[in-house]
Amino acid sequence: MADAPESDRIEGAPHPRDTARLFGQQAAEHRFLNAHAQGRLHHGWLITGPRGIGKATLAYRIARFLLAEEPGGGLFGPPDTLDVAPDHPVAARIKAGSEPGLLAIRRGADDKTGKLRSQIVVDDVRKLRDFFGLTAAEGGRRVVIVDAADDMNTSAANALLKLLEEPPGGAMLLLIAHQPSRLLPTIRSRCRELRCLPLGPQDMARALDQATGAADDGLALAQLSGGSVGEAIRVTGGGGLALYAEILGLLAQLPRMPRPALRKLCDSLGGKQGEARFDLTVRLFDLALSRLARTGATGQPMPEAAPGEAAVMTRLSADARDARFWAEQAADLGARARAARAVNLDPGALVLDMFLRLEAALHRATV
Repeated sequence: MADAPESDRIEGAPHPRDTARLFGQQAAEHRFLNAHAQGRLHHGWLITGPRGIGKATLAYRIARFLLAEEPGGGLFGPPDTLDVAPDHPVAARIKAGSEPGLLAIRRGADDKTGKLRSQIVVDDVRKLRDFFGLTAAEGGRRVVIVDAADDMNTSAANALLKLLEEPPGGAMLLLIAHQPSRLLPTIRSRCRELRCLPLGPQDMARALDQATGAADDGLALAQLSGGSVGEAIRVTGGGGLALYAEILGLLAQLPRMPRPALRKLCDSLGGKQGEARFDLTVRLFDLALSRLARTGATGQPMPEAAPGEAAVMTRLSADARDARFWAEQAADLGARARAARAVNLDPGALVLDMFLRLEAALHRATV
């Protein structure tokens, strides 16, 4: 299906195969290069870490590097970077999706509905048999990227396991996993791990500039996104920085939040964009309460995600008792709102109820 959606693409950002540079994952790159230099390249690599931090970009960098590598390693000894010139034929073919030595396994589209399936199924993994069969006569390396391995159902995972147990010659399997604990232990044991880490403020700003051309506040977005550039793109696309400041402004007025400002927020959740804005509002509300809990538990606020946040956090969460209160609210209120939204209740009313329940809980806790 030529126009099928791509499950490994973040809306509003280039596909990982088109991403020129990778930020914040130098340690993972160096570990792979060290194994390469020592002649200890394993046939299976598990690239792990939170969603949206560059794991797929790293996988495509490794694929370009391996497929573009000269036999014998070139004239200047082991390379110290995974960089491949963008005008290299392999890089051009990968960008065009026409490199015969590379196959990406990901959630495909349902033939009947055209929508993405929720899992990678065994038929997706069976494509590997034809891939390795067609390329065997050509020799050289063949690289497979599975994005994400977490998405495989049991049959697909078992089919992939057979390849990991008896890999074809020259094969390299790169498995991207957001939650590696969900994978079969036998799959994990047959792979070497490359651990990727959340991005800091500087790397976040650089990655966002590359992905969107926008010079956003890297520090605030690193805080709101957990160091995930993918999540940061979603936050910025939904006006998340301003929305978080609005939520913080309401919390700053506790023990009683101003009703006009609260209703203004709730009224903004209607219309065509209401569903996405509701989801973002609940996520940022959860985050604010979690940050309050952490402030009380550690005795100091986190780096600010909005102007004046430190003062609000310190006033509302001064000790471990406060931390327990905010943690309990974070565990309950957002989940309640999501469950109610699942049965198509009005998003504005749900968010209003969420804030009012918080206000009432705080009142009960302080009387």
